[in-house]
Amino acid sequence: MSSSPKFAMFGLFGTLLLATAALAQPARDFPGVGRAATPKEIAAWDIDVRPDFKGLPKGSGSVARGQEVWEGKCAQCHGIFGESGEVFAPLVGGTTPEDIKTGHVARLNDPSFPGRTTLMKVATVSTLWDYINRAMPWTAPKSLSTEEVYSVTAFLLNLGGIVPEDFVLSDQNIGAVQQRMPNRKGMTLDHALWPGKGLTKAKAPDTRAQACMKDCPAEAKISSFLPDHARNAHGNLAEQNRAVGPQHGADTSKPSGAPPQRRAEPAPAPKAAGAPTALLNKNSCSACHALASKLVGPSFQEIAKKHGERSDAIAYLSGKIRSGGVGVWGQIPMPAQTLSDADAATIAQWLKSGAPR
Repeated sequence: MSSSPKFAMFGLFGTLLLATAALAQPARDFPGVGRAATPKEIAAWDIDVRPDFKGLPKGSGSVARGQEVWEGKCAQCHGIFGESGEVFAPLVGGTTPEDIKTGHVARLNDPSFPGRTTLMKVATVSTLWDYINRAMPWTAPKSLSTEEVYSVTAFLLNLGGIVPEDFVLSDQNIGAVQQRMPNRKGMTLDHALWPGKGLTKAKAPDTRAQACMKDCPAEAKISSFLPDHARNAHGNLAEQNRAVGPQHGADTSKPSGAPPQRRAEPAPAPKAAGAPTALLNKNSCSACHALASKLVGPSFQEIAKKHGERSDAIAYLSGKIRSGGVGVWGQIPMPAQTLSDADAATIAQWLKSGAPR
């Protein structure tokens, strides 16, 4: 009997943990293989924050500061109000003041509600803090300071009505905030898949090692296949999936069994002397725009090709850089930027010249 993808993932994760632990052992245990990890190396990886807040660094951050960080580094992908665009799932929405009181999100059981947002599903505030800290922004993970992580988390909680606008989230009050999470009672350990002291008293059902040789199902008999003429009925599935992540979809424009479609890796942000690299990085432009290929937004060279020949290119591009907007290149919004007129003009002049390296 084959294991499910979920248990296959757990098995792979466990193997990686064992391998990592083995490499971290003193060299005398494995002569000629690696060396013992230094305390500094271990500390660099040991950044997880548990639901009981063990591992949470001391610090704080306000909702107001979180809004600044959000608009500069997060809104490009997740929307000004956490509503996201056509690429990423919404973070905020679907929760009510009553959910905050009960700890159960009622709309999770409402089949008529259009979708599930992050704040509808997440049970622990530590999950938000930990994920933002280790994985965001997705183009520069672990680049946020501790204060910025506290601030962005506070801003998200404010968007969900969990904390007020003048709130300052800290390691001292995060436990109290946990008691206001809308779905804090929505997680259960009754499945016994995470046995351990203080977690559950039940035995894990997958480790009882009891053979079962009764009521076995008969061998499945395939009665039909998807005909070849219907394989591409809805267009190439590979082109309809995200360019990030492990699942890219089958290339249905080709016969079954053909080599899969390979996606080109996004080009890195411009670093050559011809580009105003410092300005692009300072203002988070490189988080969403690569030099020659689409990232979250269009490439710099695409922008230059489309608008560089305009007679008012510098004025137009400077205005768009500062005011932001949506609709020119799709539905993912670009937030307004706070850079100076001179800096905006420098970037606009570079774009007008064709965005050279």
